[in-house]
Amino acid sequence: MASKAPIDPNKKYLSHTLAEWACGLRYEHLSAKAIETAKLFWYDSMGCALGGSGQEDAHILLAHHREMAGGPESRHAAGPCTCFVSGFKTNPVDAAFLNDHMIRAMDYNDIYWKADPCHPSDIIAGPLALCEYKGLSGKDLILATIIAYEVEMRLCEFGLPGIREYGWHHATLTAFAAPIAAGRVLNLTVDQMVQAIGISASRTFTPGAVTAGKLTNMKNTVDPWATRMGVESALLAQKGYSGPEHMIDGKEGLYAVFGHVHYKGEPAKFNTDLLIGNLPKANTDHYKIIDCGMKSFPIEALSHAPLTAMMKCVKENGIKAADVAEIKVEVIARAADILGDPHKYRPDSKETADHSLPYCMAVGLVDGMVTPLQFKEERVMDKSLIPVMDKVKVVANQEFEALFPKFQPSQVTITTVGGKSFTKRVDVPKGDPRDPMTAEEIGVKFHALGDGVIGKDKCDKLASAVLSMEKIGDVREFTKLTVR
Repeated sequence: MASKAPIDPNKKYLSHTLAEWACGLRYEHLSAKAIETAKLFWYDSMGCALGGSGQEDAHILLAHHREMAGGPESRHAAGPCTCFVSGFKTNPVDAAFLNDHMIRAMDYNDIYWKADPCHPSDIIAGPLALCEYKGLSGKDLILATIIAYEVEMRLCEFGLPGIREYGWHHATLTAFAAPIAAGRVLNLTVDQMVQAIGISASRTFTPGAVTAGKLTNMKNTVDPWATRMGVESALLAQKGYSGPEHMIDGKEGLYAVFGHVHYKGEPAKFNTDLLIGNLPKANTDHYKIIDCGMKSFPIEALSHAPLTAMMKCVKENGIKAADVAEIKVEVIARAADILGDPHKYRPDSKETADHSLPYCMAVGLVDGMVTPLQFKEERVMDKSLIPVMDKVKVVANQEFEALFPKFQPSQVTITTVGGKSFTKRVDVPKGDPRDPMTAEEIGVKFHALGDGVIGKDKCDKLASAVLSMEKIGDVREFTKLTVR
């Protein structure tokens, strides 16, 4: 057998370019808008984490890590980093994972969807854990947060049409972004950060099965787990551990692996310029964090526009649930595929229900709202919703395809038992950067999720800390406020 050609030691790979940019970026290079937006995403994410702490999968993970640390009742295991709500103390790798999982657990956190979807806030508890570990400032956390968003969002744009269409989950891409954000907190050298990217990415390729068909606890776990690997990889690289520097554009790296895959008769492609072109380096540049959206409903991102359309249609026309004969939902093809497959008509878990367009539309129609309460087990398993779900007809509208991802067009037509029809179309859901949630609206969401978990007084103090994060000299002042 012929020996493999050696890696070219003189070639500059894309990992180097990303590492050079991240290592060179300073807080003073950030725009005022990017800084303010980063704080708002932390505000939103902390609300999601407080609410997410009550989810069953979060309880299981916490119990597991407590047991591994010395027993099920362990609260103060040996470790410098704080887990939200419980106050469990552990190492930065496990704290990053547990806290990011809480942010993710309700599927209520941020969303960016271009060629691929992503939730950049699935990464940010990694930099937080390392900032707490090192006693760093709020400015250090803001810088790493903006880097996390920039890289993750670019990764989700540069695939044509995107790795989701090839059957892979976006946690695959998070494995490239997370070590860069973590490495910046650790002040890694360019070479160390390149190694960190290689260590992390070579360990974390995630098939799309985790969000296809029947969903499990892993749906909300794979991305935080990729972040966990990013944090550990940065720590290992700092000690001299090595990883393949050619993980993106070298031999048998990301480009090569996906180059074997075809979609609709065309081979996978990547637009390198979308990944590294015009990386922001000054406070007058555009930072991509400004382009990310938030969720006004705790559901899968592509459900927001159709649910918004239905709720507006119902309200504007005074439609009662008992009067509805059919709800026709026209969406882009991938939304119909992900959210309207047969299993989604009989959800048997919170994880499946929040990715079920029939369930979300049915419970929104009947209850008049879609909040975390609608995803309690007793509501998801309520058989009275089955005939309502069966009235929902999810249809792919090919004309909408050309408008996505610039818009998320959805059209809902409600036909009543009396034969009347009412139609409403929505192209931009609430929370999109073109119709953003205000700090006040985020605050309503934050308190709704957090007041019952750590108390209103502590929520007020936590909100104040988040919104003035750049003034915090040691993030330990911030993490102590996240505990019950």
